[in-house]
Amino acid sequence: MRDNVNSFADLDYDRAERCGFPEVVFGLGKTAAQMTAIAENLLEQHDLVLVTRVERGEADAILEAIPDACYLETPKALFIDRRPDPIRATTTAEVLASVEKTEATGDIVVCCAGTSDLYVAEEAALTACLMGSHVTLVPDIGIAGVHRTLEKLDTLRGARAIVCCAGMEGALPSLVAGLVDVPVIAVPTSVGYGANFGGVSALLAMINSCAGGVSVVNVDNGFGAGQIAHRINCPRWLDGGSR
Repeated sequence: MRDNVNSFADLDYDRAERCGFPEVVFGLGKTAAQMTAIAENLLEQHDLVLVTRVERGEADAILEAIPDACYLETPKALFIDRRPDPIRATTTAEVLASVEKTEATGDIVVCCAGTSDLYVAEEAALTACLMGSHVTLVPDIGIAGVHRTLEKLDTLRGARAIVCCAGMEGALPSLVAGLVDVPVIAVPTSVGYGANFGGVSALLAMINSCAGGVSVVNVDNGFGAGQIAHRINCPRWLDGGSR
């Protein structure tokens, strides 16, 4: 089957051995046929495949070819789970409910400033959860109503790592980082009016944060933030892997 993808992709079949999770497919710019072929090839060696940035029409075509795939509308992500106890879900909330919190792995909190940032937050939460972390999703706690942030303080302080997504002026990660003693992965989103410049204003604000413990990923990169948070939460050396 690998001949089907050789003309447009060179798949990294060993990534799970090096990095702890199989290669994740970035769907944007790929056709449904290409994503299907890549997923089917990865499934020859892996029992869990994640595809990000998949539009509804492309997802429908993939689901027709791979009936056990699951598509989640808000994060625009698709996954195929063929593990012995597979996850079957149509929403991110259903996926998050499938992983229990344990003392060994701790908890990741993914929060976002507003409902408009939720698509990025759900991509981060889904990524970390499918990789094996327990994730709590906390939406709509932006600084315009700072009491909403403070109401979630116990939840934020109970995390081992926090992903914080915000558009507009991107202030939420600085506020959160000033209240907790764990790493905060800041995700600027492209949500905002004209001077937000597609997320650049939020990106620069987060890079310039005066709060300690803030690291920043690229605009709308929920996947990258989710993977970083998972590696903080569940380092491989805890299970006897290489550090």
